[in-house]
Amino acid sequence: MRLSCRGRYATRAMIELALHHGKEPLSLKTIEKNQGISRKYLTQLMGGLRIAGLVVVARGKKGGYTLARHPSEITLADILFSVEGDMSLVDCVKDPRLCYRSEECIAIPTWVELSELIKNYLRSTTLADVLKRGILSQLPEGGPK
Repeated sequence: MRLSCRGRYATRAMIELALHHGKEPLSLKTIEKNQGISRKYLTQLMGGLRIAGLVVVARGKKGGYTLARHPSEITLADILFSVEGDMSLVDCVKDPRLCYRSEECIAIPTWVELSELIKNYLRSTTLADVLKRGILSQLPEGGPK
C-alpha cells in the first residue's frame, strides 16, 4: 500500500487545521506557507475534504477552513479514503479479475488480512492521536522538564 501525494498532502493539511482547532479559520495561504503545498493543489484537496464533510469553509475577509469535527473524531481513514478511495495492499484484493492468477494464488488471503489490518489501524487513529505522537516525538528524551 503506497500513499499518493494526494493522501499525504491531505493529511498534512488536516494536521495543520487540527493544530489550530478552536481558533479562527485558516486561509489557503496560511496552510500553503506552513505545509509547503501549492495553492492550486490545496484548492483541489480542500474541495474533496469539504465534500467528504471533514472541513468547513468560512467565507469573507477572515474566512478560511476549519475542521468540521474535533480532531479526536476524525480518523486517518476518513481523510485518506476521501481522497484516495478504497485502499488495498494489492490490486487483486480490490478486484480479483485484475490478476490472471487470482483463482490459484494462495497469497491472496494474506494480502486481504494485511490490508484489513492497515485499514483498521487507519480507522482507529485520529488526528488527535497523530498530533499527540508528533508532539511527544519532538520532546527531549525523558519528557518535558
